[in-house]
Amino acid sequence: MNRLRETSSVALRLHNTLTGAKEEFEPLEHGHVRMYTCGPTVWNYAHVGNLRAFLFYDLVRRHLRVSGYRVTHVMNLTDIDDRILDQAMHAGKTIADYVKPYAEAFFEDMAALRAERAEHYPPATEHIPEMVDMISTLIEHENAYVADGDVYFRIDSFPKYGQLSHLDRAGLKAGARVATDKYEKESVSDFALWKKAQPGDEKLGAAWDAPFGRGRPGWHIECSAMSKRYLGDTLDIHAGGVDLMFPHHENEIAQSEAANHKTFARVWLHSEHLADATGEKMSKSAGGFTTLRDLTAAGHDPLAVRFFLIANAHYRSRLRLSAEALHAAAEQVRRLREFADRLARTTPASADDGDLAERTAEVRAGYREALDDDLNLPQGVGLVFDHVREANAALDAGRVGPLNKASMQAMIDDLDAHLDVIRAEEPGLADEVERLIAEREAARRERDFGRADRIRDDLRGRGIALEDSKDGVRWRRISPTEAGRS
Repeated sequence: MNRLRETSSVALRLHNTLTGAKEEFEPLEHGHVRMYTCGPTVWNYAHVGNLRAFLFYDLVRRHLRVSGYRVTHVMNLTDIDDRILDQAMHAGKTIADYVKPYAEAFFEDMAALRAERAEHYPPATEHIPEMVDMISTLIEHENAYVADGDVYFRIDSFPKYGQLSHLDRAGLKAGARVATDKYEKESVSDFALWKKAQPGDEKLGAAWDAPFGRGRPGWHIECSAMSKRYLGDTLDIHAGGVDLMFPHHENEIAQSEAANHKTFARVWLHSEHLADATGEKMSKSAGGFTTLRDLTAAGHDPLAVRFFLIANAHYRSRLRLSAEALHAAAEQVRRLREFADRLARTTPASADDGDLAERTAEVRAGYREALDDDLNLPQGVGLVFDHVREANAALDAGRVGPLNKASMQAMIDDLDAHLDVIRAEEPGLADEVERLIAEREAARRERDFGRADRIRDDLRGRGIALEDSKDGVRWRRISPTEAGRS
């Protein structure tokens, strides 16, 4: 995908919530981006508002790769918090048994929406030692203290607290504490890092040993400990929904920087809410929310949902869910697929239209510039749709020569590198790819490298790229243009 980076004359600029301005992006390590994104709390199914944030992460990831970067992406799974304990207790299950179907459903939803997989999905309960170590460091540095068996972060010890959310600390009550995982902005106080074990926690599988007493972590410490474990002390990008800015992300900064004495995240990206049909923010806690399963049961294509969530409004603008909007998104996906199919089936004219070639080049450049300008996918999609009308007219008139056809196919490839809605999924593709990966691994163990290479090359010809890593073999979809490059 380096080709697109090389042809772009505009540097990637991202709106950094911390500074409130668009900034030219460059990672700390040349060519490598370390990104952490807040994943689901698996106490229920993810609602479509959650999915908007998760697909925003996918857009960031895809454009970084289009821009030529290697990306190490970590997306946490919160599998312990107050809500999970409450729900598991009422269900008569351990927290592990309670969250399992919701975690599986999350990955099913992401696959249906064609979100690329992150490199790591760490569950909080598998990283308790890292959290205990960080809390111990904070106590040692006097940024945290033990009170009645709980451990709290001392906000007064971190003068920068509130910079991300531009919080007015004038009304802060010194020594006031908040023990719940989530709280309102006006309740800013010392927050819980560790909670002592309560009656029933052992039966739920929700208590661990620590030097400061047996118990469980608070919600906020999870991300600080896990991001350090996989990405180091300083992240290039931290992304999440705007509702996480305070208190969660504010608390992450305080914990991490107090423990590590280094900048926690250089760039903060926040996506706006998805509103329901009434205009209210979608929320599981409030009891009214729509899942992807609800939408597919109502007859909506998951890829139309994907298009709606990432291409109908800029990620920093509110978006309202409605049946009409989803039907419109489905129509746009249909138009793109029909154009791509018509272009593929067209026998080129003997000569190329110079004006059409110039216009296609301008659209491709404009599309790339829109994405480089704080990921403005809706603007870029609009440019392509305008050109599709012109291109269809040229096809009607027989004015599309070989170079015209190739450049317009490349334009569609550029678009689908972000959208990933144009190519129809083959039935059973995922299962088949996994089977072929297993055959390739068996061939490599038997040192039959010729067969292993043929499997890899055959999959690439079908638009599937394999990537070997220390965590195993991953696969991703690639465009026909990329498939043609070795």
